[in-house]
Amino acid sequence: MESGRSGWYRELHWQILIGLAAGVVAGVLLGEQVSFVAPLGDAFLRLLRMVIVPLVVTSLIVGTTGIGDVARVGRLGGRAAVYFVASTGAAVLTGLVAVNLIRPGVGAQLPLAEIPEKLTVGADSVGDLLLRIIPQNPVAAMAEGDMLGVIFFALALGIFMNTLPRQQKDTLVGFFAAFFSLMMRITDFIIRLAPIGVFALMANVVGTVGLEVFAPLFLYMFTVVISLAVHACVTLPLVLAVVGGVRPVAFARAVAPALLTAFSSASSSATLPLTMDCVENRAGVPNEVSSFVLPLGATVNMDGTALYECVAAMFIAQVYGIELSIGQQVLVFVTALLASIGAAGIPMAGLVMLAVVLRAVGLPLEGVGLIIAVDRVLDMFRTSVNVWSDTVGCAVVARWEGYGRDAAR
Repeated sequence: MESGRSGWYRELHWQILIGLAAGVVAGVLLGEQVSFVAPLGDAFLRLLRMVIVPLVVTSLIVGTTGIGDVARVGRLGGRAAVYFVASTGAAVLTGLVAVNLIRPGVGAQLPLAEIPEKLTVGADSVGDLLLRIIPQNPVAAMAEGDMLGVIFFALALGIFMNTLPRQQKDTLVGFFAAFFSLMMRITDFIIRLAPIGVFALMANVVGTVGLEVFAPLFLYMFTVVISLAVHACVTLPLVLAVVGGVRPVAFARAVAPALLTAFSSASSSATLPLTMDCVENRAGVPNEVSSFVLPLGATVNMDGTALYECVAAMFIAQVYGIELSIGQQVLVFVTALLASIGAAGIPMAGLVMLAVVLRAVGLPLEGVGLIIAVDRVLDMFRTSVNVWSDTVGCAVVARWEGYGRDAAR
């Protein structure tokens, strides 16, 4: 990479940031007429989604066989789970404190919008979620993008591959290692298209949504964004520095392309290939850790989504004039934490899971109609926080696994 001020524009995160800013300007100036660039953004997302399953499968198998010891795989999963629960819990607590201090729904007069039909679908119970981890048909799970099932199957392949005779194991490991290298090359090519894809995605969002819908819900949006900012810029950097032993600014710079792409696409799953590339090649986190933590985190670790669900539920209660007791707010905390685990890494998944939180404390589902207008924009912010938390989790787990003090290099 060229050093010096003259070469700053050659860095991927600056190119993506320029594309993002240009998309906002184009959306504001052209409005809905900018929709002609939408196919470029859709094509970029389709390319990213194309490589998700083969990249995750090969990466997990290579990482698991590299770890070798089955007990160590279990320890790695346990440490990742501890981080996921702690970081998500901290995010929800931040949102709960902010919404009680700012109280954005008190006195707000807002019209109800139509509720998407899919929000009436019941969520999986904890038992159903645990069963869904085990795929009945691994091929079908890959075809449908069921990442929990894909991860379970890939881990099983990697673990039991270690039990094969040496020659058979070496043959399979060599095959999957070569396949993984191939998928990374394809991913690198797709990443070069990120500035164009981000430009098209942002232009289409701004041109379609417009700016006038933000005014009535400004205080609510401010509460969500400031809560996300506190978690992303204070809590997670502190965890990164104190627990992970990593310089937060250097690490953030390394994973910036993934964060900017997550912001524009509003999909942590679609961003996963770019996230894996940034964490391994730019931040220096070992593949043994990143290949395990990132796919799992993109599926179950949703700090931003959980925080949003908490704030949104409290906002709806305030608009309807419903005072939630401390016990009910604790229930909101727990439900938002658990619901975020079942939220898929796709756009609007948080809005779908919000229905679960509302039902848990007896709030009207119609309240979702209050916030639909700005959900797409807030989805972009919370997805960036989701991905940021996943990358921080990689650095923390790597430190716990003894891979060195400074992963950002």
